[in-house]
Amino acid sequence: MDEVDNPKDVVRRGYDALSLRYDQEFGGATKYRSWLDELRGHLPATGARVLDLGCGSGVPVARTLADAGHHVTGVDISEVQIQRARRLVAQAEFVRADATAVDFAAASFDAVVCLYALIHIPLPEQPPLLHRIATWLRPGGRFLATTGHRAWTGTDENWLGSGTTMWWSHADAADYRTWLTEAGLTVDQETFVPEGDTGGHTLFSAHRP
Repeated sequence: MDEVDNPKDVVRRGYDALSLRYDQEFGGATKYRSWLDELRGHLPATGARVLDLGCGSGVPVARTLADAGHHVTGVDISEVQIQRARRLVAQAEFVRADATAVDFAAASFDAVVCLYALIHIPLPEQPPLLHRIATWLRPGGRFLATTGHRAWTGTDENWLGSGTTMWWSHADAADYRTWLTEAGLTVDQETFVPEGDTGGHTLFSAHRP
C-alpha cells in the first residue's frame, strides 16, 4: 500500500487540514465533561500520570486533567494537532507519533484515555494496541475509550463539508468488549453514545485488575 492509499496518512492529512474546524464543530472546550469528571473520581486528587492517546489539540482531555494537577502525556499522529496542543496546554507533554508505534514502560500510567482515536486505526492493529495499553497501566489503572458500535470501514471524501477526506475503521461493540477482556482489562461500564440520526459509538470504561 503506497503512501497515498495509506489510511493512517489519510487520517493525518485530514486532521492537519481540519484541526481548528474539528474543535469548532464539536465544541472542543466543553465536550466529554461528564466522562472526565467520572474518570477523575477514580484518580488521586492530584499527581496521577495520564496518557491521552489521540490527543488532538489537547482540548478538553489534556487541558482538563492537567488543570486538575495531573501529569499528562498526549500522543497524536497530526503535527498540526500537536503544535496546537503545545500552545493550548503548555503544562502537558505532547509527542507527534503513530499510536501503534509509541512505547512506554510497563505500569507507567494511572489512566489511559483514547477518545475517537482508536476508530482511525486499521482493525488488525487495534487488538495489539489494546494489549499494550493494558501493560502501560498500573494495577487499578483506568482505561476510557470510545470505539465503534457497529462494524464499518470506509471514508468520507467531504468530511465536515470541507472537501477533505477522512477514514475510519470500526469493529462492533461486542468485538471491542472481547478485545478489552483478552487484553487483561475488566470492563466496568459500556454506554452507547449516539451521533447523528442513526449512528453512534460505544464508550467503554475499564480497569486493569
